[in-house]
Amino acid sequence: MIAGTLFEGTRKPLRTWFQAMWYITSQKYGGNALGLKRVVGFGSYQTAWAWLHKMRHAMVRPGRDRLRGKVEVDETYVGGVETGVRGRETEKKAIVVVAIEIHKPFGFGRVRLRQVPDVSGASLVSFVCEMIEPGSEVLTDGWGGYNTLEEHNYIHSKTILSSSGDPAHVLMPGVHRIAALLKRWLLGTYQGSVSSKYLDYYLDEYTFRFNRRSAKSRGLLFYRLIEQAVQVEHISRNQIILGEQIIDHNI
Repeated sequence: MIAGTLFEGTRKPLRTWFQAMWYITSQKYGGNALGLKRVVGFGSYQTAWAWLHKMRHAMVRPGRDRLRGKVEVDETYVGGVETGVRGRETEKKAIVVVAIEIHKPFGFGRVRLRQVPDVSGASLVSFVCEMIEPGSEVLTDGWGGYNTLEEHNYIHSKTILSSSGDPAHVLMPGVHRIAALLKRWLLGTYQGSVSSKYLDYYLDEYTFRFNRRSAKSRGLLFYRLIEQAVQVEHISRNQIILGEQIIDHNI
């Protein structure tokens, strides 16, 4: 039965879906709609584009565990160059919040990414509460949007970057590493032409790949994608075109 899964309503055989899933997971840096159209033999670019977004939707496992332990959190900006803006001000760029587990004595754990409308406390603290287990230590810079984290049962450690002699990427290496890799991936695989309307789908794909970076076999990513495709709620092509995305907030 495929009702209520990613495959609901499909007119294509499951074999074609599996072929598409293998294509997207076997590529080290992912694949684009033109590549999928060529490999699977779709008649139109639009069909390949919609299938890719449906597969990205399935890359978020329903009920996934929240991050825990020591977690760095910061924002980054994705999009074109802006002039005449300062600090966290932005008009054209998409704001993406990054959270990543920091392991001792070194190394990184899992990552979470989410586009937010602004850098207000409401947006940032909501992201933390959805993505990070209460009781964890959350490391941020001195931005006031994070000031109420302790009220939500987090240990809040702030680093005032302006008063330190070290650059930001040294004081908070995890989030800056992820931000740099994300932008490089978007530029290299998709030539940076990602609309903010659909950005969350690409963030889901990046998260899926990064959190499975140590997998010794591409087949494991393929298996996980199929496994999650039968767990996620169905999303239609029209929902994707309208920029809708079903997000599981019961994380």
